[in-house]
Amino acid sequence: WGLLLLAATLRATAAARCPAACVCDNLRAHVLCLNGSLTAIPDTIPELTRELDLRGNSFMVIPARAFLATPYLTHLDLQRCKVERLEEGAFRGLGRLVYLNLASNGIVLLYQESLDGLSSLQQLILEGNRIEEIQPGAFGHLGSLTVLDLRANALVYLPDMVFQGLQVLRWLRLSHNALHVLGSDAFAALPALRRLSLDHNELQALPGEALARLDGATWLDLGHNPITYVAEEALAMASLRHLFLDHASLQDVAPDAFAHSPQLRILDLRENQLQGLPPLAGVGGLVRVSLDGNPLLCSCLLRPFHKWLARARVQAEGACAAPPTLRGRSLDSLKSPEMRCSHLWPPLNPTAPPEQPRAAGSRQCPQGCVCSPDFHHGSCENRNLQEIPRGFPEDTRLLDLRRNPFRTVPADAFPGLKELVSLHLQRCSIRVLQPGALRGLESLVYLYLTDNHLSSLAAAAFEGAPQLAYLDLDHNAFTRVPAGTFRLLPNLISLHLQHNAIGELAQGDLAGARGLRWLYLAGNAIRHIAPAALAPTKMLEKLQLEGNHLAEVPTAALWGLPALSELKLSRNPIKHIGDSAFLPVASSLQHLYLDNMGLERISPHAFTGLGPKIRSLYLESNKMSNIPDMSNFTGLEILNLQNVPFHCDCQLLLLSRWINKLNLRVGATCGSPAEAKGLKVKLSTTFQTCPGWGQGKAEETNPNKTKAASKSSKKKRSGKSPARGFSKSRA
Repeated sequence: WGLLLLAATLRATAAARCPAACVCDNLRAHVLCLNGSLTAIPDTIPELTRELDLRGNSFMVIPARAFLATPYLTHLDLQRCKVERLEEGAFRGLGRLVYLNLASNGIVLLYQESLDGLSSLQQLILEGNRIEEIQPGAFGHLGSLTVLDLRANALVYLPDMVFQGLQVLRWLRLSHNALHVLGSDAFAALPALRRLSLDHNELQALPGEALARLDGATWLDLGHNPITYVAEEALAMASLRHLFLDHASLQDVAPDAFAHSPQLRILDLRENQLQGLPPLAGVGGLVRVSLDGNPLLCSCLLRPFHKWLARARVQAEGACAAPPTLRGRSLDSLKSPEMRCSHLWPPLNPTAPPEQPRAAGSRQCPQGCVCSPDFHHGSCENRNLQEIPRGFPEDTRLLDLRRNPFRTVPADAFPGLKELVSLHLQRCSIRVLQPGALRGLESLVYLYLTDNHLSSLAAAAFEGAPQLAYLDLDHNAFTRVPAGTFRLLPNLISLHLQHNAIGELAQGDLAGARGLRWLYLAGNAIRHIAPAALAPTKMLEKLQLEGNHLAEVPTAALWGLPALSELKLSRNPIKHIGDSAFLPVASSLQHLYLDNMGLERISPHAFTGLGPKIRSLYLESNKMSNIPDMSNFTGLEILNLQNVPFHCDCQLLLLSRWINKLNLRVGATCGSPAEAKGLKVKLSTTFQTCPGWGQGKAEETNPNKTKAASKSSKKKRSGKSPARGFSKSRA
């Protein structure tokens, strides 16, 4: 009877503390305050409450420390509460919370500390707000988050590293926003991500560079975006199995568009503007291609794809839209002899009669080409044309002339195309762009000249194309950067010169490229970069030099690049990195690639000046046995030390401790001594005989003491002095 009386007393006490207009279920530790007129978080909620449902109230602002009185909460629902602002520290004290629903509110901005204190949170629902901007670091304290739902907001742009800190995130939902620009590192540091939803946005091109960071993602939804073309090798996602590109505006897909996504199983291309597809290379595991709702032209041009389907045993869903005799026939019911070219108009047969005069009001299009009035595209791909055709509609915005043996682009080759934005001249055997070749293309932004035979360029070739921003000259025959070419291109942002035969970067080579932000020079034979070679490119953000013949870090050439955030030196024969090698760009550098170089030694002061700004560091597949102190690299999201033969003796003890404290998978293993070979550095027992090993273990088992000591040392240490040893871990 005494126990029953005590229980009744406790229930009565708890009930007395239940806020007005709320329902408290004390047995289940649930509190519901639904659809009321609450304007502030009640302060009389029972302390032991685990699930709190506040849907349909009017809080407007969630103030700092609003839930300190309920530290045992695991589930919190704040849907439809008219919340417009989350103050910094709003959820501080909710270290047990695993589910937070803030859907259907009016939140506009996520501040850096808005979500501080939610170290156990697994699901965060922000659907249906008005979020326009996410400040860097907003998710930095959510190390346990597995699902992030940002659907139906007002996001236009995703900056680099915006999801920093989400190490175990598995599903990122960004559908129904207005995204049209993604930073190349927007999805960096998401090693556990498996599913990405980007459907119903405003992406006009497949964001291949940003997506390439997602090595483990298996599901990608890009449906309902105005993407018109999937280019060569556009998607490099090693684990991708399901790709949705339905209800887009696709006109064409390159044969090797998915060659670097070898695990692809399902490809959904429904409801696009595709008249056909080429055989797809590099997708040996593909099971199904969905083409329903496309205007498929079942002519002889579709035969290669049809034969490939049978040979590769790929199921295709779709039906012919033309010619009339085959309209409605499913692809799998067709036989090759039925797919004839006599149904094409204009005819492809050169002996066919001349084209008849067009009726008044009809649109012009060169014979043998296809022009789309709805999407303002023109295409004469792979028609064996010897000369660039003329007569495209004046409102053409994308012109695809790939795979024709033009050899030369003459002056005034594209008359009347003042609205042309994108010009594709890949694989056209081009050796010469004559002066004035692009004259009149005053709106041209993208020019693709890859896989040709160009060895030089005259600046006058670009006369009349002042808006050109993206110039792709990969896989040509350049032995040096075409000096002087860029003086007529004041808006050039991105320059691709990869896989040529360039031997050096000389002073003056980049004269005039003052707005250049991305310079790609991988796969050349560059041995030397003059100290002033990069001086004109003061806005440069990315410099990719991997796969060249550099024997040392080009430190002198890096001065005067205050915006450089990414430097790739992978696969250069650099054996030694000296002191202060990256000091010229220390204030801006975020991503550094030093992998696969045969690197034997890194000077103890090689990384002088680098510190918290570094987000990713790649050192894998080298030959050094130790690395310098990096304890002040507190912002690291990616550190790769795989295939480095570390010598696991007492000199490596500090590195071992530092690695143990990092919340990262670094892949560091011992190469010697023999008893430790092959073991992970963090697990090696060779350190147990080292002086100070016991002290380190004591700190690891007594974290409170370690934190107190760390705070004390921070007070004593000057902010300008670098931390010594590998004792400081990332928060």
